[in-house]
Amino acid sequence: MDPETTDLPTPCTSSAAVVNRLRQSLSSCSQLIQTGVDFRKSEQSLSDLVLFLNSISDSFVREPENQDLENASFQILTEIRLFITSSSVDQQAVIDALSFELPKTAARFACVSPRCMEFAQSIVDCFTDKCSPRDMLSILCEAIGSPRDAFTVPSYFAPLLSGFPKVFVSIRKRQFEQVKAAVPVILNALKAIVLDSDDEDADLGDIFHKANCIADSMKAVCLELEGKDNEKLCALLGLFVLQITALASMGIEYRLAHSSPLVLKLSHFLQCCGLSYLGLIMGTDVEKLLGIAVGDGGDDLEGCFSDIWLGASILVIWGYKSNEVALAAGADLVALKDELQSSRIKRWHAVGMLKHVLLCLYLPLELKKDAINFLLSIMHAKLSQMPNDENEDYSTYMPTLCSALQAIQVVIMYATDVILRKNAFAAFKELLADCPTSLRFDILRALIKDGDSSSMIAVLLDCVREEVRLESTKSPPASKVSKAESEGSQGTIFWSSSALELVELVLRPPGGGPPSLPEHSDAVLSALNLYRFILIKESTGKSNNTGVLSRDSLVKAHSEWLLPLRTLVTRMMAEAQCGCDELALCGLNPVEVVLYRCIELVEELT
Repeated sequence: MDPETTDLPTPCTSSAAVVNRLRQSLSSCSQLIQTGVDFRKSEQSLSDLVLFLNSISDSFVREPENQDLENASFQILTEIRLFITSSSVDQQAVIDALSFELPKTAARFACVSPRCMEFAQSIVDCFTDKCSPRDMLSILCEAIGSPRDAFTVPSYFAPLLSGFPKVFVSIRKRQFEQVKAAVPVILNALKAIVLDSDDEDADLGDIFHKANCIADSMKAVCLELEGKDNEKLCALLGLFVLQITALASMGIEYRLAHSSPLVLKLSHFLQCCGLSYLGLIMGTDVEKLLGIAVGDGGDDLEGCFSDIWLGASILVIWGYKSNEVALAAGADLVALKDELQSSRIKRWHAVGMLKHVLLCLYLPLELKKDAINFLLSIMHAKLSQMPNDENEDYSTYMPTLCSALQAIQVVIMYATDVILRKNAFAAFKELLADCPTSLRFDILRALIKDGDSSSMIAVLLDCVREEVRLESTKSPPASKVSKAESEGSQGTIFWSSSALELVELVLRPPGGGPPSLPEHSDAVLSALNLYRFILIKESTGKSNNTGVLSRDSLVKAHSEWLLPLRTLVTRMMAEAQCGCDELALCGLNPVEVVLYRCIELVEELT
């Protein structure tokens, strides 16, 4: 063991003893650094100083209610500040050497109490005033990027974050590159703070105030730059604002109440970054910012912007919630909604962006309510401007629409608020109705095929049945249709053999065998009701648009769908009765009733 490290200082609870030991350590460090004779000894002296200070802060973590330790911590910070501001410390080498360790050490003491945090911040300010801004940038990034687990709390990060604005505006060369290197570290730390903090952590407000100050300093640097660097830094600022907006909105009601003033401040940055509500809600402005600031080289910078799409949507939702926020962003909500109502494609882009709000687990319920309400407000398309475009190819938009509808499904299934679930279902139907018929069918088929919720699949099949009903009423009477035209007519999408494909997805799953019961009882019941409806509609109308009445179709349904299902239901009913499983019986009883009615109909028609 190194002889110079065997006599490490131990924690002291007496303020006087702590201060004396600290003075001795600071004096020893200063002398060794100034003489510059033995670099190894000066390094060891500084290391011992840090170990001593960390032992005190570690003791407070173990005993947070110990007032003696709080007093000692405050005295330590006071002494450090006096030392680095003392006129006797006029050697820059001493300040530079201490700057590599003391900002991080002071931040640990900031966790002790509010007055300690205030003094810790003043120490960081002193170092940013006295040291090279480029060196301090690296020091601050290292400090917030590697805290110990016990210190991953807002009060540790707050003093360190306060140093970035002064450092940013003090850098005079390669400003964009320097800021670009620091932004990922800042954002990753902020996200960790948000996700790890308690929902009622009052220090979060101060953290995001400091984040806003960092954005202000980035804007100030933008004003000093010209050409490409100005464009790239403005884009980086825009991405920073979007990410901060998302992080500030995450959480429960406390964060919702306190994020409104912050979002108001952040909204003022939109115009200087060339952002509009239309570009944000369509996602085009986000793509533009990424292209400018990150480029096409797979830059690691993109990883820290994982929530910018969410942030872009939230900014528009906040503007929808608050006229004051919209005014700060220079936005006209009436014109925005008019633009989206007038263009189906723009409307679909907006819906695709809103899914980020609906799927985020950390957002308050109120924001999701507002997102659904905003979605409903833009779905009321202007009939005079609705295109007659049933023959257009909209397949490229299918992934966007499917993912948006799946996000709305999540709200329908899991939201605890009844009104929100009701409005989400209304939005679901509005979005489906906004799609051309052929696309609507493809979307419903994809949702049914990929769905893992029996209840939701049942709802989707009910939507299909309504589409079948509507299309069947528009078909010409059987007396006016020739037999050739009647057999398997493809004049419509739902009122055709395609409807039977959806029935088969449930009654004879692609994986083979009958469906799983009783867990899929809802979906099976809905599929049987759809099949029964088609049988009755076609047989009473003396038509065969769907092909359901052809002998091959009837035989297939009887042998491949209904009989295997009857065998399964009979066995499951017997098992449920033996086990007195009333819940399973409740799910299987209606399935059995409709199943036997379908079998009777098929046998009558065969």
